[in-house]
Amino acid sequence: MPYIKVDKENSADVKLYYEDHGSGQPVVLIHGFPMSGDAWEKQKLALVGAGYRTITYDRRGFGKSDKPAFGYDYDTFVNDLERVLDELDLKNVVLMGHSMGTGEVTHYLGTRGRARVARAVLISPLQPFLLKTEDNPEGVDRSVFDEIQGAILADRPEYLTRFFDAFYNLDENLGGLVSQQVVNANWNVAVEASPKGTHDCVDSWLTDFRPDLPKIDVPVLIVQGNADQILPYEVTGGRLQHMLKDCRLVTLAGAPHGIPWTHAAEINREVLAFLAEEAEGEQAGQPVSARRPEPAFGETLEADTQEVEEE
Repeated sequence: MPYIKVDKENSADVKLYYEDHGSGQPVVLIHGFPMSGDAWEKQKLALVGAGYRTITYDRRGFGKSDKPAFGYDYDTFVNDLERVLDELDLKNVVLMGHSMGTGEVTHYLGTRGRARVARAVLISPLQPFLLKTEDNPEGVDRSVFDEIQGAILADRPEYLTRFFDAFYNLDENLGGLVSQQVVNANWNVAVEASPKGTHDCVDSWLTDFRPDLPKIDVPVLIVQGNADQILPYEVTGGRLQHMLKDCRLVTLAGAPHGIPWTHAAEINREVLAFLAEEAEGEQAGQPVSARRPEPAFGETLEADTQEVEEE
């Protein structure tokens, strides 16, 4: 299996597991918490089938990657991402993150620039700043994150069960948009992750990404459900779109946090359309926001749902 060395802990190397499929423009998919690159199953199939070179890797501490006792912060995560891009010598890359993975995308662009990157896709984003502070009154109280870390320390497997309830809005979607077997598979991946990494990643969620956002000068697509119980829409994607220079937000009405699975058809359609705009849109010299008008709030999912059902 392919691995890339990114660090060292005592006598052992720290290596990331990755998969690299297809050919064409490279798309690097960065998974959310507490998953692995396999969470992109439905996107990988669509991207490879559409002629894109598709790369996934497991974040340190998760999936098949090594599980060190340190490095669960976005400066380190971005160093890891940079190592992947350098090792595979990727250029004209599309960076695509889900949830926690959007942190690597935005912090990479904010600190490393666009030299290797053509476009970015943020699915259920973490940005701009999740923590409630005096200058960020829209954020979430610190006590919420303290409780999460306490629950992880007390009984991590039980916490993960409750986490996936909220991840998929199972009270509404179980047996429809998501099966119990998918939830079980996700739980199995999550429970095998580093206990320390699972705990420490919660602190990384409180990173203030606002300094990175003005530095992002590539076209950005955001897709998020407005029934997201993990990263509240009003705190994240709903206001993030106004902080980026060249951005379009697609709101999926009634959709949960785990939309790469529950709303894969909608995401794949939007992402492939966004990537196809590169040649014609940049040739015309128009920003992505001008090329494709923003739909009215909630329109996209209602129309997409009808199309999927008719298919």
